[in-house]
Amino acid sequence: MLKFLLKKTTYGLLVLAGVVTVVFFLFNLAPGDPVRNLVGENASEEVIVNMRRKLDLDLPLGERFLLYVNDLSPVSVNNPTVAESRIFFDQEKYSGVKLISFTKNRALVLKIPYLKRSFLTDKSVSAILGEVLPGTIVLAIVSIAFAMFIGLIMGIIAALKKDSFYDRLMLFVSALGMAGPSFFVAIIVAWIGAVLWRDEVRLPFFPLLLLIAAIISASGIIRFVNRKRMRVALIGLFASWMITEWILPGLPFFTARITLPGTGLNMTGSLYSVDVWKGEYLDLKNMILPVITLMIRPLSVIVQLTRSSLLDVMEQDFIRTARAKGLSEYRVVLKHGLRNALNPVITAVSGWLASLLAGAIFVEFVFGWKGLGQQMFTAIENQDLPVVMGGVIVIAAAFVIINIFVDIIYGWIDPRVRIG
Repeated sequence: MLKFLLKKTTYGLLVLAGVVTVVFFLFNLAPGDPVRNLVGENASEEVIVNMRRKLDLDLPLGERFLLYVNDLSPVSVNNPTVAESRIFFDQEKYSGVKLISFTKNRALVLKIPYLKRSFLTDKSVSAILGEVLPGTIVLAIVSIAFAMFIGLIMGIIAALKKDSFYDRLMLFVSALGMAGPSFFVAIIVAWIGAVLWRDEVRLPFFPLLLLIAAIISASGIIRFVNRKRMRVALIGLFASWMITEWILPGLPFFTARITLPGTGLNMTGSLYSVDVWKGEYLDLKNMILPVITLMIRPLSVIVQLTRSSLLDVMEQDFIRTARAKGLSEYRVVLKHGLRNALNPVITAVSGWLASLLAGAIFVEFVFGWKGLGQQMFTAIENQDLPVVMGGVIVIAAAFVIINIFVDIIYGWIDPRVRIG
């Protein structure tokens, strides 16, 4: 296991090194002058020169890259004595300790990776990302947890009830969820949950009754003598209700309404809200609408993957052997079938979790959620390169860590992976 972890960690570090290299040159070779954006067009040449010196933009691109890698590395070479040096070991800037001195002006330092400072606010990039990361992490983990829990149940039902009403219903729901773009789904969920249904909603009783009867008829819960006639009768009753609503809108029963309580949710909000009297407090209800929005697409993928993988596994020889031994269907499905069908599901979940950690920009914008995606979009707009680069590196690190964790889970779930 130790050899496996060392191998995966080495691969992860190589990936991060590649990401850092690409990100640095990509953003530093982009057109535009961030100094001009900061000081304005009318700034004097002296101010511009001093600002470029402060941001290390007066150095050649290669030297700036080496300085950035030195700051980013947890083990770096710094100057512990000369304050004017570009690599001066400033205790206020770096959080670390000196390991060994090579010369008077060179020492090996162990420190927390330094992501530079924001061009706009002169605030540490680590501090900026530290303020927005908790909101994105909580939103991503809660969304993927609900998506996996509900998706596994729906996928198992669809597989065990293959070609039934339930199977078709689960597939229809998953296809519908995958078809909706995130920004469109976010707007619809926000409109329904925070505007249309905020206070209360009055639904017509008769169409709801017809809908329940149609579901019962299609599902086969109650066996009707003639389903075709039942469908025709339901369609006729629904048409009668529409005509009655148009011609006789005041007729009792046909116009009865069911009043449902409102959600009481706001269109916008973050993990923490601010009250005049309470101050800042944890406001979990703001998570409901963003979580629903974010979980729809991964839930759809999990349903389809679980169904197809479980159907394939349930046809294997070891499943027939387990049944022949007299094991209960519950143990056969969950212990033997589902466990061997989880590999593709875990792969999908890990990818979705990493994507959600990257920041669902549209969702965060629609719901005014303070997160990583919104912060990076703002930084890109203002050419705040250190914040953008720091955010991309944090996202890449999250991908690497999640992939290593998923590989460990593979070995725990599937002995064949462990042996390989």
